[in-house]
Amino acid sequence: MNIHAHPQALTECDREAIHQIGFVQSFGALIAVDKDWQITHYSENASDILKSERAVGVGDPLSDHLTGKAVETLREALHKIAEDDANERVFGLKLTDGDALYDCAIHPSGDRIIIEFEPHQSASFRDHLAAIAPMTDAIASASDVDGLCQSTASLVRSALGYDRVMIYRFHRDHSGEVVAEDRIDELDSFVGLRYPHTDIPMQARELFKRNRFRIIADVNAPSAAIEPSPGAGNQPLDLSLSVLRASSEIHLQYLRNMGVAASLTIAIVRAGRLWGLISCHHNTPKMIPFTQRTVAEVISQVFSLMLDRLLVERSEQLRVRSLALHEKLMRRFADGVSFVEDLDMFEQVIAEMIPHDGTSVLIHDQYRRRGSAPDEAQFKRLLPRLSAMHESSVLTTNRLSARVDEAREFADVAAGALVLPISRSPRDYLVLWRKPLTQTVLWGGNPAKAVTPGKDRLEPRSSFKAWAETVEGLSDEWSDDELTIAESLRSTLLEVILRMTDEVAQERQRAQEKQDLLIAELNHRVRNILNLIRALVSQSSKDAASVSDFASIIGGRIAALASAHDNITRQQWAPAPIADLFETELEAYVADKNDRLRLTGEAALVQPEAYTVLALVVHELVTNSAKYGSLCDSTGTINVDISKASNGDLLINWTEVGGPPVQPPTRKGFGSTIIQRAIPYDLRGEAELNFKLSGVEASFRIPARYVAAPELALAANDIGDADNIALGEADDARALPRHVLVVEDNMIIALDAEDSLLELGVESVQVESSVAAALSAIKEREPDFAVVDFNLGVESSGPVARELVTRGVRFVLATGYSELSSDLDTMGASGLIRKPYGSAELKAALLGELGNDGAQLTA
Repeated sequence: MNIHAHPQALTECDREAIHQIGFVQSFGALIAVDKDWQITHYSENASDILKSERAVGVGDPLSDHLTGKAVETLREALHKIAEDDANERVFGLKLTDGDALYDCAIHPSGDRIIIEFEPHQSASFRDHLAAIAPMTDAIASASDVDGLCQSTASLVRSALGYDRVMIYRFHRDHSGEVVAEDRIDELDSFVGLRYPHTDIPMQARELFKRNRFRIIADVNAPSAAIEPSPGAGNQPLDLSLSVLRASSEIHLQYLRNMGVAASLTIAIVRAGRLWGLISCHHNTPKMIPFTQRTVAEVISQVFSLMLDRLLVERSEQLRVRSLALHEKLMRRFADGVSFVEDLDMFEQVIAEMIPHDGTSVLIHDQYRRRGSAPDEAQFKRLLPRLSAMHESSVLTTNRLSARVDEAREFADVAAGALVLPISRSPRDYLVLWRKPLTQTVLWGGNPAKAVTPGKDRLEPRSSFKAWAETVEGLSDEWSDDELTIAESLRSTLLEVILRMTDEVAQERQRAQEKQDLLIAELNHRVRNILNLIRALVSQSSKDAASVSDFASIIGGRIAALASAHDNITRQQWAPAPIADLFETELEAYVADKNDRLRLTGEAALVQPEAYTVLALVVHELVTNSAKYGSLCDSTGTINVDISKASNGDLLINWTEVGGPPVQPPTRKGFGSTIIQRAIPYDLRGEAELNFKLSGVEASFRIPARYVAAPELALAANDIGDADNIALGEADDARALPRHVLVVEDNMIIALDAEDSLLELGVESVQVESSVAAALSAIKEREPDFAVVDFNLGVESSGPVARELVTRGVRFVLATGYSELSSDLDTMGASGLIRKPYGSAELKAALLGELGNDGAQLTA
C-alpha cells in the first residue's frame, strides 16, 4: 500500500500492510537483486546516495553500479546469515570507485536479496565496543525487574543521547505501561501512564518479534519510493526485516502529536512473546551511526537474558511460597475435616497470599459461601457457563459479568473472580471473589480520542497529557503471581479432596527437600551466570574485527547459554537430553533440511553443571561449520555419534563430510579455545579437534559423573566501568604480588580473571582448575597471593586453603554462596570475593581492602 501518496487517507492500523509500505527513509537507500544478482527493485534515491551519475535500473547487474570487490564482500556477508529473520552488517565498505564509505545491511526476502546502505559515519566502532562491557556489568547488577528496567533506561540514554528513553511493558489486555524512564529535565514524566492497545497495532507487534530494531531519524523528512511501484504482475517488496523501512503516516503523525521528531525502538522478546519495548524519543531530528545502533541491539540482548534470569528466580521464589501454603493447608486438614465445613479457617490461610473479599465452595453439590459472594441459587446458575469456558485450568477475570450473563445479578456484590476447578466429574469449584471498585486509570491521553466516531479508521491522538479514566464495576486485577499461587493451590485442594495417602505425604516431603536444594543451587548458578556473561563479553571482544562481528559472536554465545538454560529449567534443573543441544543449535542452519544432521547412538542425559559447558562447545562447532565447514554450502552433512565407554563416560564424535576442503586456521581464536579447553578444564574430560582436508573431526569424553541414567532424570522431573581499572603509583608501592595463583573450575571465568590480574600489573598468573593441580602448582612455585574458588564442582578447595595457610600465603575466596562468609576465619582467607566479580574486586583483594562479607573496606 502506497500510504505516502495519500497521507490524508489514514486507514485502520490493524489492516495496514506496513511490511509492504513501498518506501524507505531517505538517509539511506535500497537495492534488491535476484539470485543472479540482477537488480529487481531500487529506491529512487539510490544513485544520489551512491554519488553516481549513472541511474540505477531494473535488470542491471549489480556489478554495473558497485565495484567487484564490494559485490564479493556482500556475497560473503549473505553467506554468513545462519538464522531466519537476521540481517548481516558490513561497516565502512567502499561500494563505488569514489572515496565514500558505507554501512550496509543485507538479508534474503523471499526470492530476493535486499541490500540497504547509508553513508558511513566517522565515529570509531572501537569507542562503541568499549562501552558494552561496563553497560553489561551495570545491567547484570540489577537485583529485581524494576531495577533492571530503570538502570537500562538510564544506560541507553547515556549511550545514545536521546531526550527520553522509556521501558514500555505490555499487559495481558495488550495495553502498555511505561515502567521506567530517563529524560531531560524539561520533559514531563510518562512513568505510570497506560496506553491503549491501538497505539501499537497487532501487526506491528508481530513485526517487532521478527525485526527487533526500528529507527526513525526525522518524522518530517520525505521518504524515498521503491521502484517499480506495485502493479499488475509486480508484487510489493517485503520489507519486514528492513533497517530503513519508512513508517506509516499514522505513526509519524502520532509522533508529531507527541512533539517527537526522531525515535528509536528496540523490542524486548521473551519466550517468543513481545514482553515490552525500549523506546527512545528526541525532540529534534537525530541520526545515530549504524555501529552505535548495533551496540544498542547487543545491550537489548543482555537485557532480555537478565530479565529472563530474574523472572525465573522470582518464579522459584513463588514456588517456595506455594509449597509453604500447601504444607500449611495439609497440616490443617490432616485430621480429615472438610474445608467446606471449616471455610473460616481456610479463608484465613489463603488470604495471607491471595487477597479477596469472599469465597464460594461447591463440592459434591454441597455449597458454602463466605463474605461477598453469590447465594447458592445464583452460583449454580453459573455452572453451565463455567464448565463451557474452560476444562481444568484456573480462570481469572476482574469483571465476570462481561463474560457470563448470569453473573450480572450479583455484580454489585462480587465482580472479580478467580475460579479453580477442583475435580473432574462432577464439576466442583472453589471461587475467590473481589468486590467491584471505583477505579482511576491514568492514560497517556484519552484513548477514546484515537477513534474517529462513525468512521472505520484510526486517527492519531493529538493529546498525550495524563488523562484519568474513572472505571466502575471492575475489581482489582489478579496478578500473575497470584495466578501462579492459585495453580499450586488447586493442586493442593485436589489432594485434599482425594484424601492423601501416606505414600503421597512421603513423596511431598521428598519434593520439598529437592525444592530446597534446587533453590540453593539456583542462587549459586544465577551468580555464576552473571560472572560468565561478563567474562564472555570481555573475551569475545578480542575475536571481533568489527561491531557486526562482535554483535554476532557475543549474541550467538549468549543465545547458546540461554538455550541451554531453557532446556535445563524445562526439566526442573534435572539432567537434560544432550540431543537437544545439537538439535537446538543446528535448527537455524538445517531448518527443513533434517538430512544435514545425522544424530546416532545413545539417548544420553547430562547433568546441569555440564550442560552449559557443552552448549558453548556445540555452539562454537556449529558456528565454525557454518563459516568454513560442511554447513557453509548446500551439500555437506554433520555426523554426530553418542556412545558410552565401559566405565560410563560419555563419548561424542563429531564428523563433517561433503563440505569444501578444510584448511587448519592460521590463528587460534577464543572459539577454538572453548572447543579444545572447556571440557578438559571445566569437566576434567578430554577433547580433540582435527582439521582434516575432508572435514573437521572432533571427539570428546565426558566423565561418567556428569552422565545421568534415564530413570534418574525421570524421577527428578516428578517433583560503573570496573573492567579497565589499573593500579596507580600509590598502589604499586603497597607490596603488589608478583605471582598470583587462580583456582577456578570454569575456564571462561578463569581466563577473564587472568586477564584482569595482568592488566592490574601482576607479573605472572598461574591458573588451575582442581585441588590436585593447584597443590602441584604451589609446590612447584609458591605464589605471593591466590584467588581460590570455594566450590570446584565435585570437590571443595579446602586442601588448597590449608596448604596456603601453612605456607603463609595470603589468599581470598571467590564464591556465589552467600552463607560462606562465616567460615572465612576457619579457612584462613583474608577476604571474600562474591560472584560476579571483575577488576575492581580483584584490585581490592590484591591491596587487602576486602572484608569477610565481600564488601570493600574504607581507608
